[in-house]
Amino acid sequence: MIQKFFFLLFIIWAGAEIYAYLLFARKRAASSLLRRFYFLPSALLLIGVLLTFILPEWGAVNRYLDWTVTIAYLLVVMPKVLFCLISWPDFILKRLLKRPCKCFYWPGIVAACLCAGGILYGATVGKTNLETKHVAIQSSDVPPAFDGYKIVQISDLHIGSWMDKKQFVEKIVRTANQQQADLIVFTGDLVNQRAVELDGFQTILSQLNAADGVYSILGNHDYGTYYSWKSPKEEAGNLAELKQREAGMGWTLLNNTHVYIKHGNDSIALIGVENWGKPPFDGNGDLKKAMEGMDSNGFKILLSHNPTHWDAEVIPRTDINLTLSGHTHAMQFAIGNFSPCAWFYEEWRGLHEKEGQYLYVNVGLGFVGIPFRLGANPEITVFTLKCP
Repeated sequence: MIQKFFFLLFIIWAGAEIYAYLLFARKRAASSLLRRFYFLPSALLLIGVLLTFILPEWGAVNRYLDWTVTIAYLLVVMPKVLFCLISWPDFILKRLLKRPCKCFYWPGIVAACLCAGGILYGATVGKTNLETKHVAIQSSDVPPAFDGYKIVQISDLHIGSWMDKKQFVEKIVRTANQQQADLIVFTGDLVNQRAVELDGFQTILSQLNAADGVYSILGNHDYGTYYSWKSPKEEAGNLAELKQREAGMGWTLLNNTHVYIKHGNDSIALIGVENWGKPPFDGNGDLKKAMEGMDSNGFKILLSHNPTHWDAEVIPRTDINLTLSGHTHAMQFAIGNFSPCAWFYEEWRGLHEKEGQYLYVNVGLGFVGIPFRLGANPEITVFTLKCP
């Protein structure tokens, strides 16, 4: 998988650079020296990006440099790639018409400039452009005492991505608390790889406050699967430490189990499963175990990190009213209702309904790999339960 990614990265880089060189630098460069070293900057940036994958320890130690190199690479290469994709028909038209043609040249230039602007915006403003969304869920299963009940969902914090950027995490906690929710839920991926990423953040996150508490589940990153551990024992110890830290923050972790939230004589069920997914996102999610001993009646909420769980097990096998997921990040990029994420996930963002059952996919708060978000703003979701 990694080898294919490297090969694709190289092909994209080489194709875009050769195209731009032939079109611009070969004839227009003022000196032969400039032409000779035309490829050097982007080649060095490509090597830097590859080093972060080949040597993950280098990226971990030099995280700021890692991110800077990645964004710089995107700024150098992606506008060229977009220009190539749009302007190449000019070569065909030039040969057909037997004269120079720039029908697609200027649209390509405009698109390349917009691409560069979008990358800069996403890397500076978009990644912290926090958005609060309000969603009403109406169901005949909502008990009268829970009419107007408010639930705040946060997800995919990836705390290691924020390093010493505590101001944004503080803003998340402050904004969540301002909703005056009855319940706060966190739907997985608290860390990128290791529990120690929470150092300096536990006090902040422990300030999340709701009348009925804060409940959480594990996401695929929380297991430390993407880190090179010295032994299985060390990996297991990391997971145990993460669980202890969440408990220390006052969060209740639901690992394949359920609880009842009670108001007066009424109650709703809150179910949580460990990470569930198809390869490469396998996990230990066990919905059957989580629902053992439950009352079959009443309003049910499921916390499940991966939204593919909804179609695979929740709808076919249960009458769960509302499933809350995260995981997708909308690939940290969306234009209106389009995102490349739709090629991989049928439900990749927002509210979905099938046969009276609801799924909400929160696009998360943090980022993975690239410190960038465009059109997929970090999100806090506020749900209000309503009786018909």
